[in-house]
Amino acid sequence: MTLLLLGLVLFLGIHSVAIVAPAWRDAQAARRPGAWKGIYSIVSLAGFVLLIYGYGLARQAPVVVWTPPTAMRHVALLLMLPVFPLLLATYLPGRIKAAAKHPMLLAVKFWALAHLLANGNLADIVLFGAFLAWAVADRIAVKKRAVPRAIPCAPPSALNDAIALLGGLALYVLFLFKAHQWLIGVSPLG
Repeated sequence: MTLLLLGLVLFLGIHSVAIVAPAWRDAQAARRPGAWKGIYSIVSLAGFVLLIYGYGLARQAPVVVWTPPTAMRHVALLLMLPVFPLLLATYLPGRIKAAAKHPMLLAVKFWALAHLLANGNLADIVLFGAFLAWAVADRIAVKKRAVPRAIPCAPPSALNDAIALLGGLALYVLFLFKAHQWLIGVSPLG
């Protein structure tokens, strides 16, 4: 559990600099863009690797906090349905992105909530609860930002929504039937 916690602190910590110190973050990014991107990337990657490895270790000796009812798996499958289209809409500006305002954060919220409802081990609650809390805090911080940060993305197009929707649903099906089992070792179907 220690490596999972360390990974979360590093990964979510570096992603939270803009929440707790937006002016400092912007100054660093403007003054030393290459150094800032390098440090940000290295800390993010180290945190991501640690949280994946730590989560894998914690799953070997699970601490059961609660046993979710079987119906929660079905709810989780429904909550996951918009996740991939929202992720793609982040980089494909169109009506979906405009309606969601911050589709990446909304996708993280849906993903984390779905996994919290379907899993009851301590490591699951720590991992997905931390991501849900971070996404809520970041959304509040983004709302307060005077000038929104530009995200590199495709040019706006009428086709972007169709691409995000169809591509996202294809990714959902891929994860549902193959990728989740291959990457995580657990089939979401049972």
